[in-house]
Amino acid sequence: MRIPKTAAALSLAALLAAGTSVPAFAVGEGPNYNGNETINTSILHTYDEMVAVLKKQEAKQPAMELEVIGQSVKGRDLYLAKYISDPSNPTILYLTQQHGNEQLTTEGALEFVKHLGTGKTKGVLDGVNILIVPMLNPDGAMGDVDFPLDGYLASGRNLTRANATGTDLNRDHVAKIQPETQALHNNVMRAYDIDYMIDLHHQGTQSERDGQLVSGSILYPTTPNASPEVVEGSKQLGAVVFNAIDPTGWGHLGRYVGGSAETISRNGIAVEYGISTLLFEMRGMSDHSNPSAVLGQKSNGYLIKQTVTTLDATARAIADGSIDTTDTSLWDTLAEQTTRPGE
Repeated sequence: MRIPKTAAALSLAALLAAGTSVPAFAVGEGPNYNGNETINTSILHTYDEMVAVLKKQEAKQPAMELEVIGQSVKGRDLYLAKYISDPSNPTILYLTQQHGNEQLTTEGALEFVKHLGTGKTKGVLDGVNILIVPMLNPDGAMGDVDFPLDGYLASGRNLTRANATGTDLNRDHVAKIQPETQALHNNVMRAYDIDYMIDLHHQGTQSERDGQLVSGSILYPTTPNASPEVVEGSKQLGAVVFNAIDPTGWGHLGRYVGGSAETISRNGIAVEYGISTLLFEMRGMSDHSNPSAVLGQKSNGYLIKQTVTTLDATARAIADGSIDTTDTSLWDTLAEQTTRPGE
């Protein structure tokens, strides 16, 4: 049975209204999939539904403009949502769904777009320009790919990490062979004066910090070719996120364990464009062939809330300039996440 998007929206609205008074286990402690519940992707926006939301918001919000930056392998338009009040303001890019099976960050980005059209963000857009790529890999998100989907767990639409050709887009930021990567670099990275970027992903379900499963993990550029100024700005961006999420009672963040390859956006974009970048890996994927990677959908609302909180907190910190004085010492003690041993 298809769950109406309005019902999902009401559930999220209740979570957002609840503030921090939610149980600590809401994200960090489960529920896992474990083969015990249906992974129902019908509650997620399809590509066409996402486009409809964006176009509706563009019609309602004077500050918002939609731009088509290119097409996917299968010919789907790739969208950029723009809020540019003053070109001289600092600019942040939020990038979601390079991996098509990591969709709750896209769900959060759509909620954030709606959020920007309300009075709750009054004045924020006066001090920061916001760019949002809400779905870089729509073919993978729709399971419209040229390889078998045997073993994928979701009921209904399957979602794949790779794009239609089987390529991991987050390993294509040097060669830039795929049309989705080319669109991002040619028509976003080189077209706008961007200061910050958060690349939003999902990881598996069994990562923990200090013995507690994480709701997500963060990491700045770790390539030695990134300038100290870029790395420091990235650490400040991460500190803003950590301070917004970790004390809530429902969020628990670790330091992601990532490499230095510049084929990855976190590293390559920091070096090529001098942009401070942050990777945020939310807990659990929307679909996968590995059960330990998929999180039961009862946690969807909290992970969407985590995304909205991340985007809102960083936009505000850049808009009011407080990011420039954000203490980054947490990185000296933030433990790298480890994988919980199998039971």
